[in-house]
Amino acid sequence: MSSDKNIELTILMPCLDEAETLEICVKKAQKYITDNSIRGEVLISDNGSTDGSIQIAESLGARVTHATQKGYGAALINGINDAHGTYVIMGDCDDSYDFSDLNNYMAELRNGHDLVMGNRFKGGISAGAMPILHKYLGNPVLSFIGRLFFKIPVKDFHCGLRGFNREKIKALKLRTPGMEFASEMVVKSALSDYSISETPTTLSPDGRTRPPHLNTWSDGWRHLRFLLMYSPKWLFMYPALFALFAGLGLTALLLPGTFSVSSNVTLGMNSLVAACFLILMGLQGLSFAIISRRYAAMRGLLPELDDRSSFIEKLSLEKVLIFCAVLFITGTIGVVNSLMTWFSVGLGPLEVGSLTKTMALSGTSITAAIQIAFSFFLAEIISIKSDYSVEN
Repeated sequence: MSSDKNIELTILMPCLDEAETLEICVKKAQKYITDNSIRGEVLISDNGSTDGSIQIAESLGARVTHATQKGYGAALINGINDAHGTYVIMGDCDDSYDFSDLNNYMAELRNGHDLVMGNRFKGGISAGAMPILHKYLGNPVLSFIGRLFFKIPVKDFHCGLRGFNREKIKALKLRTPGMEFASEMVVKSALSDYSISETPTTLSPDGRTRPPHLNTWSDGWRHLRFLLMYSPKWLFMYPALFALFAGLGLTALLLPGTFSVSSNVTLGMNSLVAACFLILMGLQGLSFAIISRRYAAMRGLLPELDDRSSFIEKLSLEKVLIFCAVLFITGTIGVVNSLMTWFSVGLGPLEVGSLTKTMALSGTSITAAIQIAFSFFLAEIISIKSDYSVEN
């Protein structure tokens, strides 16, 4: 192994009780480094092993670092921080990946790519190496969602063998401690406009006799939850816009009166009330989208708003308040007109018809104005930065 200052490559393996397969993985990694005359090291990020894994790694000359927080992501974050290499190639030490064949990764990294993802579907998945549910549902669906939400040209989001420029990945300040770390690395790299490439990778059956640490449903949900939380547009904005335009369209359809869908189905006042609810739901969702997007930018979870951000995300408080004032005044006029009509009959009974429609629309307009105004004030409060203060 080379001195710390001259190391080009760190082969990093997160470890939690991997005594069965750790030795063969370390030896393959060391062989790759030696056979290709690479200045490198093998680093084991231990996550609390009690089966002798630490002793095995140290006896083979691998460097061991200890992660104090539990979890796959926590172990990798610890290892990335302690790695000495310019590049890091990470992979599980269950002998499912071949650490003796990493030339494709090194070539891509040396060519300037910031993140190199393995693609098991292109490289080949040996019989029994991946559960049927993961192969045909979990990985394809989550990878598709990742590509759809973030426009990332990666077909295998959750391949455990990947390489990256260590300083670039450290700059992302990755923080998820669990299995969703795999998604966080790819998503944040894409949001930061990193150069991402993909290379075929072979997946072999797990060499351990015990069950894997991965839990299909809970870890799958953690990945999906992460993808949703890092995409306010898909979580809030797009469903909200659908509800809003559906409500507005239905309202416009029913303004002149009832609408006959067929001889047996007629839309009337009840449908108009439903349309008002859709409008309010849509506006609430848009409020959540704007607030969460600004908060995420302030916390450094998502990039700052720029010219590529949507019109809705960049709306200013002043413009919104003008719009809210128009909505509020319009709704108030409708309510006052309805009250005057009621007073004109001595506060007696009224026919259900146009007046009910006016009250429903006016109430929706006033509610929407107040809701939007409050939401944007909250968004502005969240956006206040406290980095600087006046000192005596």
